[in-house]
Amino acid sequence: MLAVALVLGISAALLSKIWLQAQVPQPQPEAAAPKVDMGTVVIAAKSLRFGNRLAARSLREVEWPDKAIPEGAFRKITDIVNGKDRRVVLSAIEENEPVLGWKITGPGQRASLSALIGEGKKAVTIRVNDVLGVAGFVLPGERVDILLTRTEVNEVGDEAPIQKNTFTDVLLRNVRVLAVDQLADDRTEEPAPAKAITIEVDTLQAQKLVLAASVGQLALALRSAGSPDGGATRRIALGDLNSASGPSESAGSSAMVSVTRELVRSDYSVPREGQGLSN
Repeated sequence: MLAVALVLGISAALLSKIWLQAQVPQPQPEAAAPKVDMGTVVIAAKSLRFGNRLAARSLREVEWPDKAIPEGAFRKITDIVNGKDRRVVLSAIEENEPVLGWKITGPGQRASLSALIGEGKKAVTIRVNDVLGVAGFVLPGERVDILLTRTEVNEVGDEAPIQKNTFTDVLLRNVRVLAVDQLADDRTEEPAPAKAITIEVDTLQAQKLVLAASVGQLALALRSAGSPDGGATRRIALGDLNSASGPSESAGSSAMVSVTRELVRSDYSVPREGQGLSN
């Protein structure tokens, strides 16, 4: 009986061990990583700013997946620097960032402001001061609205008094700043009071700016980064300064109506239904 019990015990231990080993999951063979075709891309070996001349020592080649190479990237340093024609940086390039064609000039070109202007656009410069220029916090590459303040004089008649209407309009919205004074580096972070701001506009907007500068005073309103163009605007006159309406009032609560008496035109702000009257 003792021998039988010993045999049964050993058999049970062996069977338990075999069963436990069968419960342990077997390691699965690792799937082979898909093959990725690699190429080369030219990147900046150091930070480059507007006006910097490109040289071989400021560039280097790195491996880059062929399917992820950015459009406009260069494969070889010799595609950029050939020892004959120079190339200059137009838009700031950070260290280890790929060098793209639109961020540098063509062979032999200089880093002029004209190279930064988009297709179909013009560069127009307006005069500002430390107040109208948002205390120098407007920097190249940012977006602004342009406000026009002017005074219209209406001579109603020989005996009637001369009427002066002063108001402010939003002349242009969401325009890009190309340069502040003679600074065009879009990565500068040091605010400085400016005397002139160069902005990018189309032909019609350029005409409006030139005319507006001769009839009134221009001011800048700095937009928040990435803000949309939405939101209605309206003319603000002297009568609105004493208005009790708050920001929640709809921008379309009044409309401008022109009245002509004896060939003299006068503009009146006429409220919509349910609003007060102002002129």
